[in-house]
Amino acid sequence: MFIDYVEIDVAAGNGGPGCISFHREKFVPKGGPDGGDGGRGGDVIAVADTNLSTLLDFRYHRSYRARHGDPGAGALKTGKSADPEILRVPVGTIVKDLETGQIVADLDSPESRVVLARGGKGGHGNDFYKTAVNQAPRKAQDGFPGEKKKLSLELKLLADVGLVGLPNAGKSTILATFSAARPKIADYPFTTLIPNLGIVRLREYKSCVMADIPGLIEGASEGKGLGHQFLRHIQRTRLLVYVIDINELEIEETRATLQRELEEFDPALTGKPSITVVTKIDIVSESDLKDISSQLPDDYIYISAIAHKGDAQFLQAIEGRLDQLRA
Repeated sequence: MFIDYVEIDVAAGNGGPGCISFHREKFVPKGGPDGGDGGRGGDVIAVADTNLSTLLDFRYHRSYRARHGDPGAGALKTGKSADPEILRVPVGTIVKDLETGQIVADLDSPESRVVLARGGKGGHGNDFYKTAVNQAPRKAQDGFPGEKKKLSLELKLLADVGLVGLPNAGKSTILATFSAARPKIADYPFTTLIPNLGIVRLREYKSCVMADIPGLIEGASEGKGLGHQFLRHIQRTRLLVYVIDINELEIEETRATLQRELEEFDPALTGKPSITVVTKIDIVSESDLKDISSQLPDDYIYISAIAHKGDAQFLQAIEGRLDQLRA
């Protein structure tokens, strides 16, 4: 099951209390205070893990607590600090504080980490309070409480190229043809129910990561269809590929609809570099294809992923745009 948004509670450990103790030794009848400090409470830490691709585990376990620090002891012994509670999340996870709305961290690289909640400091033992006036203090400090927070975890897939199109436009077929990914493919709308990632080989020693999200329909940005649930996953992509079925009566209007839905969801998406691909050209004759292409902008690319028509031009266009972005 693909889960890309959860809300969790985290609580760091409390610091251990300080100790009230006095030195006891033969022939030393009035030993001074020797109570040690308490140990620090455990932090709650999130770590980005490349082996994970969903937030599924957090759907069933939403509360995380670190252990408390140990109390101090006599002979000036400091209590043991608690180990941190480690939460492993997929690379690309954004952590937000639900109470303030602020982004706590964007874990967009492998093994990147962030402290979600800090453990409390240990309290001082009575040795800390001795003075020239009070040489035998009988007080110690309680440990400080650890932080408690309500957080959201939101996964945004990391990809170089994002495929955007209406349902059944051929996005999954493109991903399956040019990568080892095996998304579900069928001739009915909304075959793709979750985002899929695949590594596309552009040429020898050169590749990119491509993402296919469920098809958009008009009104997707307002919650219609399935695509609105996953539009966040193309916010990180460097290049958008508008995928349009050649059977669409108004190809340019279809592209405008897709752009409009992206803009409604996030205006920054329409500013991303893009290319437009017209698919399923194997079902029309050469003359019909010529007539259709003559009415469309010159930079449109025409392919048939199944018949392997236009493959080279498609991959070259992606490589060229990505190279421009890297430069």
